[in-house]
Amino acid sequence: MSQPTLVLGVLGGMGPAATVDFLAKVQACTPAHQDQDHIRVIADINPRTAAPGVPGASAGGALAEMAGGLRGAGAEVLAMPCNSAHAHADLIQRASGLPLIDMIGLGAEAAGRTGAMRAGVLGERGALKLYREYLAARAMGLVSLPPERQEAFMVTLQRIKAGERSADVTREMQAHAEALRQAGAEVLIAGCTEVPLVLSPRDVRLEMVDPADLLARKAVAVCLGWEAAPVALD
Repeated sequence: MSQPTLVLGVLGGMGPAATVDFLAKVQACTPAHQDQDHIRVIADINPRTAAPGVPGASAGGALAEMAGGLRGAGAEVLAMPCNSAHAHADLIQRASGLPLIDMIGLGAEAAGRTGAMRAGVLGERGALKLYREYLAARAMGLVSLPPERQEAFMVTLQRIKAGERSADVTREMQAHAEALRQAGAEVLIAGCTEVPLVLSPRDVRLEMVDPADLLARKAVAVCLGWEAAPVALD
């Protein structure tokens, strides 16, 4: 096995449990035979950047500062397991001078590969806006929850953030996913990193895309030198 070539920096804390889950995915998808085969990961788990809806300017500044700190600690490529926070992707890259692996792009691309024309997205408003743009660039439509159910989804999300992993929470998330299917979705994107903490592909009637899992696999491939790193913004 080839030795790791790049150091991964993780901008985390949005939320903490989802970041820990992402780190576990990175470890699980690394084909390591010994400790030294794993990639080096430097993580900044900062929950102060998290906020409901679209992260504001203060969150963007905090993320940029985190990215600069990760570079100073030795990171060479960045990953951020939060969908909504990708609204600040350009700022993060310009502030740090490091490339950021695009989780939104990975999720939209995977949805497109299924042949679906309409993707249902379970996510906060900021994530929905990003996925709508990325899917439109692939001639795909986005199916979102109606306002009242979107509010119910946010309540379910807060239960997960509070540490609930009960069968009742899973049933609630299943109901949200089923509402998207009945509204015409042909594939499901877990557009919030908390969704896969309670929902698995076997729980839904659509093919489910987990962008956090795709991000972990891409990060490992880039850091091991199997795939080229994205180009950092000037």
